[in-house]
Amino acid sequence: MAIQEISANAPLNTLLTALREDGGLIIKGLFDPAVIQTMDAAITAAAIDFQAGAATQGLGEDGKAFVGNNTIRFSSLGKISPAYFHMLDNPIYAALADAVLLPHCGSYWVNTAQAMLIGPGSAAQVLHRDCGNWPYVSETNWPDSPEATLSAMIALHDITDELGATRVVPGSHLWPDYQQQADASLSYPAEMQAGDALIYSGKLIHGGGANQTADLWRRAMHLSFVLGWLTPEESSPIDYTDADLAQQSPRVQRLLGHRSYDPRPHRGGGLWLRHVDPI
Repeated sequence: MAIQEISANAPLNTLLTALREDGGLIIKGLFDPAVIQTMDAAITAAAIDFQAGAATQGLGEDGKAFVGNNTIRFSSLGKISPAYFHMLDNPIYAALADAVLLPHCGSYWVNTAQAMLIGPGSAAQVLHRDCGNWPYVSETNWPDSPEATLSAMIALHDITDELGATRVVPGSHLWPDYQQQADASLSYPAEMQAGDALIYSGKLIHGGGANQTADLWRRAMHLSFVLGWLTPEESSPIDYTDADLAQQSPRVQRLLGHRSYDPRPHRGGGLWLRHVDPI
């Protein structure tokens, strides 16, 4: 069963139904072409300053193996183009994240915003669930545990299976055994055109595909959100200063950790308190 492809013009309920049934979907034309072209150019130019295989996700050799020896990853994307902030305000992705995450938190913030460039000859990434970063939340009462994170893998150019399209295992977010492993034969490539996005639950088993080309790089951008009472993978509040975000929307400021966390209407106390934000 290949993952569903649905137009960004479809009703929100249609998108949410596909997400809940399969654990993910491809939204066609989710991001504006001009924004994607700007981000693609900025990421391609910035990539020359990063060494393939150097990223470790903060986990040394284990992290390097997870990322891939011929893969380039880097974050702080707002530092290379303001188009990134525009992407954070995307209304469709915002509506999906609100529907998935706000039942479990007062607000959410950016978990990762990375360029993910898979180089020629790269092997397929190990299949995994993103929610595994927070095992005490995700594994308790599985598969009915709260959705901890929602992700978008965004195509910066046309991405094919041969080029290393992300592979997904539809329905794996509902498997009764969290520890069940997925064989690669169960996965399907999320082939996309520039501006399309694979939106998927943190519970969905997935992984970067093998780049089977001799001289082409797969260029994509990963943008994910996480519950506001969990620690994100990336340190966005440190990466960006108040001055960097002064002209951005309140949503962007909150997503990047420049607002206090208010749990309401849920139980809990104020977190990540800033003196400029009344709680």
